[in-house]
Amino acid sequence: MNRPLVLACGALVAELRAVLAADGLAGTVDVHYLPANLHNRPDGIVPALEEMLAQHDPDGIRPVLVAYADCGTGGGLDHLVERRPNLRRLPGAHCYEFFAGSATFARLHDEQPGTFYLTDFLAKHFDALVWQGLGLDRHPQLRDAYFGHYTRVVLLSQTDGPSLDTVIAAGERAAQLLGLRFEHHPVGLHQFRAVIGKVA
Repeated sequence: MNRPLVLACGALVAELRAVLAADGLAGTVDVHYLPANLHNRPDGIVPALEEMLAQHDPDGIRPVLVAYADCGTGGGLDHLVERRPNLRRLPGAHCYEFFAGSATFARLHDEQPGTFYLTDFLAKHFDALVWQGLGLDRHPQLRDAYFGHYTRVVLLSQTDGPSLDTVIAAGERAAQLLGLRFEHHPVGLHQFRAVIGKVA
């Protein structure tokens, strides 16, 4: 039996589990996650997906959802999807767009192009993925080189539960470290659930 397969970014574990459970799909699909830190080297995303596909869908016959947007692959992910008609990916350029919805994200971007976005996951793991990932823990003087043209940090929160205060506090701390103004825009999982439903 060729159960549907989901190959997902490790930054989406909590959100994808919540959506699959809410839609009654948790036991009907096979889900495998790739390391979230691939976002620091997006040229590794497509090769990592190809390895996973060779392992879990060697014949190319399972319906596969690649739970990534373009995510910095520069069209590389689209080329992979084009080569394998059983693959679908999430829409948009990045997770901020599919979490917020294209219209909301476009509005936020047009308001202030110099915006650094955080999801719940990125806010909670800011130190490892951004501060240390960019070497700012060792070379804090590089902060202005990386972020000198940014004006604000926007947290696009997915959670609305008891952990929201923790996520907001993490986002505020990230903004403070970057020397930027903080804004919180709760987006929930509605848009993400909608796009999962369209491509699953």
